[in-house]
Amino acid sequence: MSGYPTPIPMASQSAGPLKGTAVIPGDKSVSHRSLILGALSVGETKISGLLLGQDVLDTARAMAAFGARVIDHGEGNWSVNGVGVGGFSEPEDIIDCGNAGTGVRLIMGAMSTSPINATFTGDASLRSRPMGRITDPLELFGAKSYGRSKGFLPLTMVGARDAHGINYTSPHPSAQIKSAILLAGLNSLGETTLIEPEKTRDHSERMLRGFGANIETVETKNGFEITLEGRPELIAQNIAVPCDPSSAAFPVCAALIVEGSEIFLPNIGLNPTRSGLFTTLVEMGADIVFENNRLEGGEPVADLRVRASSLDGIEVPSDRAPSMIDEYPILSVVAAFASGKTIMRGIKELRVKECDRIDAMARGLEAMGVKIEEGEDYLIVHGQNGEVEGGGIAQTHLDHRIAMSFLCMGLASKKSVKVDDGHAIATSFPIFTNLMSDLGAHITS
Repeated sequence: MSGYPTPIPMASQSAGPLKGTAVIPGDKSVSHRSLILGALSVGETKISGLLLGQDVLDTARAMAAFGARVIDHGEGNWSVNGVGVGGFSEPEDIIDCGNAGTGVRLIMGAMSTSPINATFTGDASLRSRPMGRITDPLELFGAKSYGRSKGFLPLTMVGARDAHGINYTSPHPSAQIKSAILLAGLNSLGETTLIEPEKTRDHSERMLRGFGANIETVETKNGFEITLEGRPELIAQNIAVPCDPSSAAFPVCAALIVEGSEIFLPNIGLNPTRSGLFTTLVEMGADIVFENNRLEGGEPVADLRVRASSLDGIEVPSDRAPSMIDEYPILSVVAAFASGKTIMRGIKELRVKECDRIDAMARGLEAMGVKIEEGEDYLIVHGQNGEVEGGGIAQTHLDHRIAMSFLCMGLASKKSVKVDDGHAIATSFPIFTNLMSDLGAHITS
């Protein structure tokens, strides 16, 4: 079982402008889904550009444990020989998903309608994240889960026999909930219909359609109604994983706040359900140019050119939150360097991520001399007009995005910024430190 790793304290400080080209690793969301859908398909799925972060590697091992043949060919090239919908075999050992909240929730969905049992665990952070929002709808298919109260890991899921499709209205705008239900619906008789109140990232729908599933989305007065026909034969695909916009957010935002910076980022995924941060930054006055806009594998992609900018605080529309939910930590750092207040509402989902990200950012910003206002579903950052003191220590709570956000802050603050533990960075962006150093950043551990 994963436990608390040995902390890796890290620090960053100003070292001049950031310059050069930043080649961002593959998209984490697409990487997880490529492996899972490949495992549920007939034939060999070939994947290029797979993210080699620990979260994704844990999902790869899980798919092998359920019977798929998963091969690492090197340099982000992988193949998955699938077992088909309903073909999962019962794993011989516990499925340890490390820090991967997306991985464990999607895998639970994928296996929940097969007549097998599986026990899931993870690291200390993942074991503190509630799984009830996933296990509750999966029980409507006939699956059962047994574990700690509120569905905390470790947890054993007993898959349903002869599952039938369900109708479910999600109480939360969460792509993880949506994806778990759709994956469960694959091996269910009839149709599964999900209504989500706000549109969330749609990689699952796009990729399911690409693998041959019959799935459609209709906007209604109640939200977005997604209907999936059960028991399809999914056909193996060739997948080129786009570069992760959530990872790109860190060098992009660092370049905006470090005086004199100019960087270039090729092949960044710009799925409209993921690109809210870039829209917000442009509204704040960011100099970001989107070049060579194109489609790759059904996903919109562009090359980004980013220059240091004078930024103004804005009120971020609350309905934009689902399209940038993972980027609020780094946006909070940018907001600290802007002029005026940046108001972020409708973000309570951040309280059930790897940690309570609203609280983590609020306490970290205060430690760096930044005034904030905090509520259950909002965070207001009072900009310092480019003059952030720094000099504090940010508690990361085993959260990769908190760690990277404050390390970016230290590149532009008056005093260096320390984080108590950068260990979790490897879960999503293992080359973060090297990539940033190549651009001219000064980050040490």
